[in-house]
Amino acid sequence: MNKREIKELILKSLDPETDTSSFPEKIGNSGSHFSFGSDFAGKVLGRIGSAQQTSIVRDIEFLRGLNSAFYRIALTGVAAIIILLISIFISEGSLSLNSFLGMGNNVDETIICLLTGN
Repeated sequence: MNKREIKELILKSLDPETDTSSFPEKIGNSGSHFSFGSDFAGKVLGRIGSAQQTSIVRDIEFLRGLNSAFYRIALTGVAAIIILLISIFISEGSLSLNSFLGMGNNVDETIICLLTGN
């Protein structure tokens, strides 16, 4: 069966009035007949199942790696915050809100004068 005949079969199958019951026989007679073993469906489903299990294992490994990276970044951030607090305490002498804002021991009136320009 050549390409033209296959194309004609496909076009005829689109017509609702055409009887398509003889089409499989025509295709089978042309040499395009597939025969599968008795356990073909089981093997295919087994492969699909193992592929899904592999996908789950990959997801678990990805989450472990992501968790490890998060902990490394979080510990580095905590260490940076501790170093920043120590440096503020050493330079300002206390851990008050004013020292966090960088105002130090300045008087409030001095800050207002600096901001307003008076």
